[in-house]
Amino acid sequence: MKEIVLSGIRSTGNLHLGNYFGALRNFIKMQDENLCYFFIADLHSLTTHPDPVNFHENVKTVLAEYLASGLDPEKSVIFVQSSVPEVSELYTLMNMLAYVGELERTASFKEKVRKHPNNVNAGLLTYPVLMAADILIHRANKVPVGKDQEQHLEMTRVFARRFNNMYNVEFFPEPAAYNFGTELIKIPGLDGSGKMGKSEGNGIYLADDEKTIRKKVMRAVTDSGPAVPGAPMSEPVKNLFVILETVSDADTVSFFKDRYDAGEIRYGDLKKQLADDICKITLPIRERILEIRNNEKYLSETVRYGVAKARESAAATLAGVKEIMGFKSFY
Repeated sequence: MKEIVLSGIRSTGNLHLGNYFGALRNFIKMQDENLCYFFIADLHSLTTHPDPVNFHENVKTVLAEYLASGLDPEKSVIFVQSSVPEVSELYTLMNMLAYVGELERTASFKEKVRKHPNNVNAGLLTYPVLMAADILIHRANKVPVGKDQEQHLEMTRVFARRFNNMYNVEFFPEPAAYNFGTELIKIPGLDGSGKMGKSEGNGIYLADDEKTIRKKVMRAVTDSGPAVPGAPMSEPVKNLFVILETVSDADTVSFFKDRYDAGEIRYGDLKKQLADDICKITLPIRERILEIRNNEKYLSETVRYGVAKARESAAATLAGVKEIMGFKSFY
């Protein structure tokens, strides 16, 4: 029996290398091996109050990038989160099982409060509950997540277990991280610290053209070079090597590590090579994005088909949840 796999990406702009290497490149394999649900998390994006004028265009952009990266609507269920109202209803019900204290302790919430003290909305606090509803509505077994999302996935397991224990059932599975037997990938940003992300503005996007990619990479933060041969790498330089190890072949990585250990590295050469190897991966995807983005009929058909399949699964789960909780209809 195939595993049920679910993954979603917020509709707040273009997808970046972190999205691609964290999950997207493996989605093609998952489509053939599992029953997969991939969605665009437009409800999640509301926590940052996106411009209504660009809101739908952002959804279309992410959809085109999904498809250009290799997702096949004939193999997978691809849909927009807000088009499946059962998700929002389950989110409401699961909020009754979530406690304020545990939500306030999540690392992502505390980080958002620190970075955006003037936008501490309830959606940020209950973000893990909505994420749990996304996963549990399809009773997913596996979720491809980066290391930064591990805590949210653990909370999903807590909510599933709490529901099962409270109502003395074995209804929800406890989903596990899907990482193909390897360490979960976290692609760092180009600003010297932290992960690559849309809100941080430190990423290489799949839709970037060659000139933009090279400009971003050449501006990446480094340091003045190793003080002595074999000196430990600073965090910004270590981050560049993490990206290099992800996009380049082993001989290239070995060459620049040897240069660093010998105290002879030239960061300009490292960045040029890094930009070359990033372009080899992303520019073909960019061409497909531009082609698909303008095909309104294909985008519309993909979403309609995906939403129908997603709602079929979601409705069955929600009906089961409401029956277990004691909801009965008068008509």
